[in-house]
Amino acid sequence: MRLAIIDLGTNTFNLLIADLLKDGTYKRVYKTKIAVKLGEGGINNNHIEAVSFKRGIKALKKHKKTIDDYKVNKIIAFATSGIRSAINGNDFVQKAKKNAGVDIQVISGEREAELIYYGIRQAVKLSDATSLIIDIGGGSTEFIIANKNTIFWKHSFLLGAARLLERFHPSDPMTENEEDTLNNYLIAELALLFEAVKKYPITEMIGSSGSFDSLAEMVANKYYSIDVLKGVTEYTFNLDDCYQIYLQLLKSTKAERMQMPGLAKMRVDMMVISAIFVHLIITQLGIKKMKLSRYSLKEGVLAQAAKGFI
Repeated sequence: MRLAIIDLGTNTFNLLIADLLKDGTYKRVYKTKIAVKLGEGGINNNHIEAVSFKRGIKALKKHKKTIDDYKVNKIIAFATSGIRSAINGNDFVQKAKKNAGVDIQVISGEREAELIYYGIRQAVKLSDATSLIIDIGGGSTEFIIANKNTIFWKHSFLLGAARLLERFHPSDPMTENEEDTLNNYLIAELALLFEAVKKYPITEMIGSSGSFDSLAEMVANKYYSIDVLKGVTEYTFNLDDCYQIYLQLLKSTKAERMQMPGLAKMRVDMMVISAIFVHLIITQLGIKKMKLSRYSLKEGVLAQAAKGFI
């Protein structure tokens, strides 16, 4: 059976098409994404603004055409923070059904965290040791403490990069005071995480897709070769490299970020926020080892679907 998975994120609508095989495995056929910035202008008022709403429906129509071209048997479309927290999120779901012919499931933050874990398990070789998984989205950020067999703790925080950007409106470039304000806010909001890590000590951090993809591509372009990321589903960061990229981003203007090799244009506005967030977690938790997972939520859905669980 050919399956299409649409991940309606706050920043991007991702499409993954795969063939589910009889032995319970799958073969990836095609993937693409469209930047929609669904939370632009209204995310902290829990509202999808008219322009963003229109962009989202247009993106879905484009994905549906691709799905039809690939003769897909089944579509699984799911929405996360940008839609589930919006007062007109249900209007978007109804419009998507009517105008694009796509049924959308709005999933909870807890379910999102669980599916992220299943996706990462396909990409990263987990062990009996305990890892902290982090997925920085546009509307929310999910943290999962787990090993190869078990999720010990998970939580979805309303701390997505787009949400933070709209809340703090940093200068260009960001000032030291603005960075301090953001850090203090994050420390206060992440109290549950810090308590959980005391209960479940971690040995490494794994960042999934999005901002971590951009971080890895910036590191590869600056210090190595982009070839180090080709054909791999996981990558181990050198934390000194990450620190230098963090310092570079912190001092940068938007115009300078537009020219930075490896930084996707759709992440130029939010990457400073994401870099500060990652650096804070590294320093607060004393992280000594950090990996990238190329897989995340949509791959988690695919893995579960292949086993007949979705």
